[in-house]
Amino acid sequence: MTAERQREQAAGRTGEPGAEVWPGEWVARRLGVELTGDVRDLMGLALRRNPKRAHLLVSHLLGKHVPQRPGLVHGTGVDLGRRVRRLLGDAEADRAVVVGYAETATALGHSVADGVNEGTGADESTGAGTGATYLHSTRRAVRGVRAVGGFEEEHSHATSHLLLPEDPRLLAGDGPLVLVDDEFSTGRTVRNTITALHRSFPRGRYVVVALVDMRAPADHAALEKCAAELGARVDVVALATGGVRLPADALARGAELVAEHGAEVTAHAAGAHAGGPAGGGVRSPLRPPVRVDLGWPLGLPDGGRHGFTTGHRARLEAALPGMADRLVAALREAGVRTDVPAGGVPAGGVPGERARVLVLGCEELMYAPLRLAVALEEALGDAVEVRFSTTTRSPVLAVDDPAYAIRTRLTFPAHDVHGGHDGSHEAPHPTLPPDAPTPSAAERYAYNVAPGADPARRFDAVVAVVDSTADTPALHAPDGLLACLAPHTGAVLCAALPSYVPLPRPLRGPAFSSYAPDDVGWLLQDLSDVRLEAPTEEREEAIQQGGAHYAESLPVEYQPSEEYQRLFHGALDHSAARIARAVGAVTDTVLAERGPRPVLVSLARAGTPVGVLMRRWARHAHGVDLPHYALSIVRGRGIDTTALRWLAAHHDPADVVFVDGWTGKGAITRELADAVAPHPGFDPEIAVLADPGGCVRTYGTREDFLIPSACLNSTVSGLISRTVLRADLVGPDDFHGGKFYRELADADVSGLFLDTVAARFDEVREAVADDVRALLAADRAPTWEGWRAVERISEEYGIGDVNLVKPGVGETTRVLLRRVPWRVLARRGAGRDLEHVRLLAGQRGVPVEEVDGLPYSCVGLIHPRFTRGATGADGKAAR
Repeated sequence: MTAERQREQAAGRTGEPGAEVWPGEWVARRLGVELTGDVRDLMGLALRRNPKRAHLLVSHLLGKHVPQRPGLVHGTGVDLGRRVRRLLGDAEADRAVVVGYAETATALGHSVADGVNEGTGADESTGAGTGATYLHSTRRAVRGVRAVGGFEEEHSHATSHLLLPEDPRLLAGDGPLVLVDDEFSTGRTVRNTITALHRSFPRGRYVVVALVDMRAPADHAALEKCAAELGARVDVVALATGGVRLPADALARGAELVAEHGAEVTAHAAGAHAGGPAGGGVRSPLRPPVRVDLGWPLGLPDGGRHGFTTGHRARLEAALPGMADRLVAALREAGVRTDVPAGGVPAGGVPGERARVLVLGCEELMYAPLRLAVALEEALGDAVEVRFSTTTRSPVLAVDDPAYAIRTRLTFPAHDVHGGHDGSHEAPHPTLPPDAPTPSAAERYAYNVAPGADPARRFDAVVAVVDSTADTPALHAPDGLLACLAPHTGAVLCAALPSYVPLPRPLRGPAFSSYAPDDVGWLLQDLSDVRLEAPTEEREEAIQQGGAHYAESLPVEYQPSEEYQRLFHGALDHSAARIARAVGAVTDTVLAERGPRPVLVSLARAGTPVGVLMRRWARHAHGVDLPHYALSIVRGRGIDTTALRWLAAHHDPADVVFVDGWTGKGAITRELADAVAPHPGFDPEIAVLADPGGCVRTYGTREDFLIPSACLNSTVSGLISRTVLRADLVGPDDFHGGKFYRELADADVSGLFLDTVAARFDEVREAVADDVRALLAADRAPTWEGWRAVERISEEYGIGDVNLVKPGVGETTRVLLRRVPWRVLARRGAGRDLEHVRLLAGQRGVPVEEVDGLPYSCVGLIHPRFTRGATGADGKAAR
C-alpha cells in the first residue's frame, strides 16, 4: 500500500460514522495548534492530562486510541518494514534487531519487523528462525528477568522503559538496530535510547521508523550531532513529515481547557455508566462476559516483551486461522450476526447494515490482538465490520464532538499491576530491584469504545484480549474493564492469552553432569547445593503413610562394593552387543516412523543413557545429529510442564519423541499419556530399549534382560540424581530439580557404559537391519501383559497396591537400591541377568523366590506395611 493510499484511508476518518470533519479542529481552534506538512490526514488532536505536554497527536493508523480496520493498522507497519529492508539490503536486514516503544508502538514495531522479515522464515528442518528478531520495551518488570538496558521517555505520562530480552545476547550483535515509535516529535527519546544502548552494545548503524516525523530543524541537527559523536549512521524512515506550531502559553491554555471540560466529561461518563442516554442505547439486562479459549499455541510468546523471532512468527501464522474460527463461533454463540445481510453489502459498504465488532487489546499487548483482529476480518469478509484498538494508561480529555479525536472515555482500575503468575509488576525505574514493592492500583482507559451520543458508533460486540497476568479479579470486578464495557455493547467476550515467561535454559556438561555438552541438554534446575537426601527407611515410612511424595527427597546414593562393581563390568561386557542391537533397532524404527530429524526427549534419568546412545547411533549409522534433552516426569504428579513449554518454543512438538530405558508395568506410560493430553502437538508414545511389559509399540526388544545402566544410580547416568519436585524449590515457571554429584567423579562409569556399547555398533548393523524390517512389519500394539501380571501378584501376595510391585530387572534393581524391599520373585531358570539382583538381595537380607509363569525375569516387591519398627535389627530387610 502506498503512503498516498494510506493517507487517503486515514483521511476518511477510518470510516467511523459521523467523522466527516477533521478530528483535530476542536483543539486547533481552542489551543491555537497548527499542524504543518502532510501529517494532518493521518491524525487528529486531543488534550492530554499531562503537565509536560498539552496536546496529543492521535493517530488513525496506530490502533491505540481510535478503533481502526486491523488490516490497515498491520499493513501500514509492514509497508514501513519493507522500506527498511530496501534501505538496509537483504543481508543487513536479516541481521537487524527491531525494537518498538511501549506502550503505543508495540504493535507498530512488530508489524515493521514483519515487513523487514518479508520473504524470510523458519528453517523447516530445525524450526530455527532466520531474519530480524523483534523486541519491545516495557514498563512491566518481570521477576527473575534482568533488564539489559533501559531509557527515559521524558514527555510521556510513564517515562521509564525496560528492555527484557529472554536471550541477553540479543542486542550484543553488530547488526543494525531499528527503533520504531508512533511519532518522532523532538527526537529526544530516540537520542536517549541510542546513547544508552550504544554504551553497552555499540554498533555502526541505526534506523529510526515512525508514522510521522514532526522534528524541527534544530532536532534534525541534534540527531546528526548524536550520530557523529557515536561514530554511527542513523537513518529515518517515516510515512509522513510535518510539524506542530504551538503558542507560547499552550501548556496553561491546555490545563484550563482540561479543567473546564473535564468536569463535564466526568459527570457525562457517570450517567453513561449508570445506563442513561449517553450510553448509546443500553440493552438491559446486561449479559455477563463470555470467555473464549482461542487455543493459543503452547510456548508461543504473546508479544515481543522478551523477543519474538521469525520462528515464532511462523507458528503464529499457522495458528491464526484456527483461532479466528473459534472467535467467529463464539461471536455467533453470543448472538452476533456474522453472515452477509440480505441483499449483500453495497459497494463501499453502509456501516449500519453490518454488525460491528471491536477487538480490544490491553496496553502493551497490542500485536497479538491485532493479528487476531486481522484474521477475524479475513474470516468474516464483508459480513462484519471489524475494528481494533487498545486500552491505555495515558490520561486524555474526552469531548464528544466529531471535531475532537477522543470522543468517549471509559475509566477502570488497572488490572495487571500486582505480581501476576509471571511475577510481573509495574516498573518505576529501569534499575528496579527484583524485590521491589508492588505499587497501588491506578486508572486505565479505553477511548472511543463507548458510542457516546451517536448510536451509529455502537459496537455489537467487544472482544477484550488480555494476557493471563492481566486476567485478575480486578478485570472482572464490578468496576473493572469488562463491567465498564458491558453497557456500551451487545456482548462482551474475553480471551486471555498465556503470559509468556522467559524459560530457563537447559543445563549441559561439564557444568551439570559428566556427559559431553552435545550428548544431552538437561531441562532441570540445579539443586546440587540443597540437602535433599534422607535415609531409605525414613523415606519409605513417610511415603507409605502419605506424609511425603517420593519426588520430594532423594535416597542416599548407593556406593557399590568391589564385588558389585566387578559384577557391573562383567554384565556390561556380556550385554554390550545386545544393548547396541536394541539401541539400533529402536532408533531406526523412530527414524522410519517419526521422520528424519526427531527430537529425542528422554525421561530423566533412566531414559537418559538410552537417549544418548540413540543419538550416537543416529550419528554413527546415518550421519544425523539429533537434538536430545532430558526432562522430569513424576508418577502421580505429572510431567514438567515448563520443560514442555521450552520444547514447544524451540521445536515442533510433533517432532518430539519421548525416550525411556524400559517398561515395567506401564505406570509411566500411562502417566505420560495423561500428562501431555492438555498440550497439543505432543505424541505421548514412548520409545524404549526394552518393553517386557508390552506397554508400548516402539521398542528395541520385548525381552526382559539386564541393562547395566540399571545396576547403578548416578554413577552410570552422568552423575545426576533422580529428579526432585517440591513446592518450596520448584515454582510454576521452573524446571523440576536435580543434583549433580561431582564428588562421585572417581566412581563415574557413565562414559564407560556409553563407549562400551557404542563400540559394538558396527558388528550389529546387519542384525539391526533385520530387526527393523521385522518390527515395521509386525503388529506391535501394546498387550499390557505386564500390568495384568502385576495386578495378579499384588492380589496373590496380599499387597493391595500395584505401586509396590516393581516388575522387570531394571525396576527390581531400583527397589533393592532405593526402597525397602520385601522379597524378590525370580523366574525359574533365569540366569546371568539376575546375578546382580541376587547379590544385592543377599546384601540386604531379602529372600529370592523362584516362581513359574512370570512374563518378566524378576519382580521386586516393596514392603507393603513398612514402618521403621518393622525393619530388622541389621537395618537390611523389612520382614
